Amino acid sequence: MQLETVDTVGVVGAGTMGNGIAQVTATAGYDVIMRDVTEELVAAGFEEIQSSFETLIARDTVTEQEAEAATARITGTTEMDDLADADLVVEAVTENMDIKQSVFEDLDAICGPDTVLASNTSTLSITTIASVTDRPEQVLGLHFMNPVPVMKGVELVVGEHTSDETVTLGREFAHDIGKETWEADDKPGFVVNRVLMPWINEGIRAYDEGVADKADIDRGLTLGTNVPMGPLELADHIGLDVVLDASETLYEELGDRYKPAYLLKRKVAAGDLGKKSGRGFYDYD
Repeated sequence: MQLETVDTVGVVGAGTMGNGIAQVTATAGYDVIMRDVTEELVAAGFEEIQSSFETLIARDTVTEQEAEAATARITGTTEMDDLADADLVVEAVTENMDIKQSVFEDLDAICGPDTVLASNTSTLSITTIASVTDRPEQVLGLHFMNPVPVMKGVELVVGEHTSDETVTLGREFAHDIGKETWEADDKPGFVVNRVLMPWINEGIRAYDEGVADKADIDRGLTLGTNVPMGPLELADHIGLDVVLDASETLYEELGDRYKPAYLLKRKVAAGDLGKKSGRGFYDYD
């Protein structure tokens, strides 16, 4: 598979990551099929795309005409079979190995023999995901950053059997939709979450232990290390449940230095998941 032969891209999952991937891919001129399990979830994905485009139009990043043309290139569906003609499929479903493997089993049976299958997983093994297919050499990780339309980075994750040709295609595709890439081996957390999760959890512990209030912890890290968000604000934007899931996966694989902070677990148990629920470490309208 060469990039020149990729016309249609499938996206499995219309949530925050899935609809963002669909949006940037369609903006770059590809036809996109965005699939989720219910019509309501597909419709919600389109609503988020519209909202994102409205923000980008207000910032003069895209024109109304470009946004309309990109949206018209996205087809929503609840049928996995509609992905049969996709040249590249990116999975962006719940960060759960059983669910991801089920999706890849279905895609392997449905898609043509040359189709490349990618996962947006942030922590789970690409090798294990690929093991349920008959094409592990055509499976890789394409880990987009959130929010996808704004963040430039895509992490290329190379499984045990991922071919050089598949990695090249993934890199060229990411660059063609306006992203920049780095490559990671298939080890827990890859590059970003392997470093990021301990950083976020230590920020939460510092707050819980009274080192400073939450605003000063975030202010100290933004001013002291030149990052755009401190650990508590970033956790709220990612979703505290997502941070907890990633931390627990890394804790299981790599040991105590990835142990989730107690306050993180308590917040998730209380349903305070960050920006998406209206409350996390901060309150949101």
